[in-house]
Amino acid sequence: MKNTTEVTTFVLKGLTDNPKIQIILFFLFLVVYLFTLMGNLGLVALVIGDSRLQNPMYYFLGVLSSVDACYSSVLTPKMLIDFMSKTKIISLHGCSAQMFLFITFGTTECFLLAAMAYDRYVAIYNPLLYSVSMPPRVYVSLIIACYVGGISHASVHTVATFSLSFCASNEIRHVFCDVPPLLAISCSDTHTNQLLLFYFVGSIEIVTILIVLISYVFILLAILRIHSAEGRRKVFSTCGSHLTGVSIFHGTVLFMYVRPSSSYALDHDMIVSLFYSIIIPMLNPIIYSLRNKDVKDAMKKLFRKN
Repeated sequence: MKNTTEVTTFVLKGLTDNPKIQIILFFLFLVVYLFTLMGNLGLVALVIGDSRLQNPMYYFLGVLSSVDACYSSVLTPKMLIDFMSKTKIISLHGCSAQMFLFITFGTTECFLLAAMAYDRYVAIYNPLLYSVSMPPRVYVSLIIACYVGGISHASVHTVATFSLSFCASNEIRHVFCDVPPLLAISCSDTHTNQLLLFYFVGSIEIVTILIVLISYVFILLAILRIHSAEGRRKVFSTCGSHLTGVSIFHGTVLFMYVRPSSSYALDHDMIVSLFYSIIIPMLNPIIYSLRNKDVKDAMKKLFRKN
């Protein structure tokens, strides 16, 4: 890295240079971040503390919430500091660490959403054998595999990106260290990096979306066998929240990364990346709790207890 990189620090240009707007953005993103932490850590606490939520479905939800809390914490505190700072500097190692963690948690969430779809299929298709089909060794292995996939994917892009030479400019037109804006300021040939980004992200998206779609085809077939209206309503409520979360997350990721590099518009993409990295982690606790009777009952029980 020392032989190929001349730049030792980067400057994150951010959303605006206007001090008044920066103050407004600081308080806006601070509120979003606090809601994100409270919502996601609150869900984790509910899953751990309520006996009715002690099953694989809610274990996956608890892991997803912890990933969202970490995902947001990798980016938002640095953004808040930059809103109140004139320099907005991040070191080379800090930038690489931020990118590695950001991609790790983002990819882990992608795999987790697919694992949650499979878990829902197992639970709905044959509920009487759910505990047998999804024992601890299965769901723990799935969770570990999600993290291993996230770390492996992050390692590829972090090593490939920071093996490039950055000598023309150290100004990143973004609020955090993402791959496309770093490729834009490199003075090396980035064709291989662009192919890695397109094919790796595209492959992960195709595989995980296929798992979700196939799982929901079988879930739909299982729903058609349910004669009880209350049973169907409960299934639709549980699966509807998951499909909403999957659609929002995958839609923004596909828009950001699975397209030709010539179509990148960094200022526009910055807004989209803020949505999936800052807003979605805040929305997930709302999506998964408001339409889930067990979670709402656990929250009511906790409020009454306190």
